[in-house]
Amino acid sequence: MELRELLKKAYELNGSDIFIIPGAHVTCKVKGDMVPLSDDIVKPAGTEELVKEAYELAQRDIAKLHTDGDDDFSFALPGLSRFRCNAYIQRGTVAATCRMVAFGLPDPRDLGIPDLVMELTKNLNGMILVTGPAGSGKSTTLACMIDRINNERMGHIVTIEDPIEYIHHHKKSLVSQRDVPNDAPTFARALRAALREAPDVILLGEMRDIESIKIAITAAETGHLLMSSLHTTGASKTVDRILDTFPAEQQAQVRMQLSMVLRAVVSQRLVPKIGGGQVAVFEVMTVNPAVQNLIRDGRTHQIDNAIFGGAGQGMISMDNELQRLYRAGVISKEVAITYAVSPETLSKRL
Repeated sequence: MELRELLKKAYELNGSDIFIIPGAHVTCKVKGDMVPLSDDIVKPAGTEELVKEAYELAQRDIAKLHTDGDDDFSFALPGLSRFRCNAYIQRGTVAATCRMVAFGLPDPRDLGIPDLVMELTKNLNGMILVTGPAGSGKSTTLACMIDRINNERMGHIVTIEDPIEYIHHHKKSLVSQRDVPNDAPTFARALRAALREAPDVILLGEMRDIESIKIAITAAETGHLLMSSLHTTGASKTVDRILDTFPAEQQAQVRMQLSMVLRAVVSQRLVPKIGGGQVAVFEVMTVNPAVQNLIRDGRTHQIDNAIFGGAGQGMISMDNELQRLYRAGVISKEVAITYAVSPETLSKRL
């Protein structure tokens, strides 16, 4: 089968990720289940042809894949969907994973994104972070938040992504979307340039290194609203991850800066539902004076308690959400305990 046919089949199944790996069927993840798309197991020559077809659709040179060993890019099939693709070399053979991204922007309510998360877009400055493991929907949540800003206020929004997933049209705001590495060689370079482009809002697809984190903090300090993502789980681990990026002698200063510019950390997970499929679970930490003090004083281990204590007052506790979903019959007790921040405590509460 050609790649177009396989992607169409995945689209019709309402799949999320397509895996092209030698020695296996071309496989699609559908609501957490792995569904074969190809009739036969694909050999290395077959996967290479499929990946070449992806590069042709993206009008991109495949040489970067063979030079660097992996490559991120995106392409679209008219009338079907956009696809974010990561091609890579494994055991000397070509493989790829393609994430399906709808042309239109999703409705936050359909995705279960809490109103409290969408209300964070009313911040005019500072830093908002959306965190979670790979494939948990961080990019989609950020895209929904950017779309809310685009619909509600005038200004200039600059997005820096690798690759661009959702296309934002000019509405009340003007939107500039930069693709790394096609439009700019690195996140840090694009972010530094963005500060000279009179932005009101900056979306940084991911804070990957110390340089981009430094510039992001500076952008948030200078009156911009900066939104970004990190591959961490939980607000306290997110703060620790940022601090640990810096040398020990700089961490006290960064703690002070972070306590001043951080507005909120949204953590999200996809957990298995009873009867199949997945449901999104959110934790929201908004930075109030108490949380500011914890960050500034290096007492990040107490942040989880602050979130639990602030539940219902601008914060959402992950364990409370898991308990709510269990009581509603959406997830099992075992799943709730497995994904809990404090498994023993939640087990007693259930």
